[in-house]
Amino acid sequence: MRLPHPLYGLYERRIAASLPRDRVPRHVGVILDGNRRWARNLGESTATGHRRGADRIAELLAWSEEVGVEVVTLWMLSTDNLTRDAAELEALLGIIEDAVRELAATRRWRLQAVGSLDLLPDRTVQVLRDAEAATADVVGLHVNVAIGYGGRKEIADAVRSYLVERAAEGATLDDIAATFDVEHIADHLYTKGQPDPDLVIRTSGEQRLGGFMLWQSVHSEYYFCEVYWPDFRRVDFLRAVRDYAARERRHGR
Repeated sequence: MRLPHPLYGLYERRIAASLPRDRVPRHVGVILDGNRRWARNLGESTATGHRRGADRIAELLAWSEEVGVEVVTLWMLSTDNLTRDAAELEALLGIIEDAVRELAATRRWRLQAVGSLDLLPDRTVQVLRDAEAATADVVGLHVNVAIGYGGRKEIADAVRSYLVERAAEGATLDDIAATFDVEHIADHLYTKGQPDPDLVIRTSGEQRLGGFMLWQSVHSEYYFCEVYWPDFRRVDFLRAVRDYAARERRHGR
């Protein structure tokens, strides 16, 4: 639905006022998709698309705060993205580093890096670690920045971490096999201790997860938005939350 611009403010306020506060998602995962296609459609460079997308992140976090979301996970760079053209990847990493620094500088949100940091350049890892340290004492919205992230890799890392932990305790392979349970994986995920995402939003019209939080999203609700990420608006976010609030969540029961 496209409304004349002056009417959007009224429309947004009506949606926001209609949201039942007891049905707002605690954790929202967002797949920030469509930067390159947005740029291509406008005849702009890929880097321009990524920069425009990065500029939307703080707005999304503010909207999340407004409705009472507690955790937001932003998928900014996948493990698959690491195979892109070297020049594009270098520019993208620089844009991500700048975005993370800017988010940390506000000291408004607590930042946590999630992903295979061993696959990233040392410079990028240092930026992420500095952002975590600078916001460690911030109380409020918890923001996971998923960089170098892949769901399969996360599960493999979790299993590896558990096996190493048990081996250090002197457990044998037979001991581990006899007691191994799903909770042992959950306790070693990048997001351990956090609520699983209630709502996963993907922009750009693609209707697939692409490897995003495969373990944690088993009971998530999905919302696929046609708009490219750089054009994602508050009204799009509110529609997603409203759609989530209207669904009946059975969790397999």
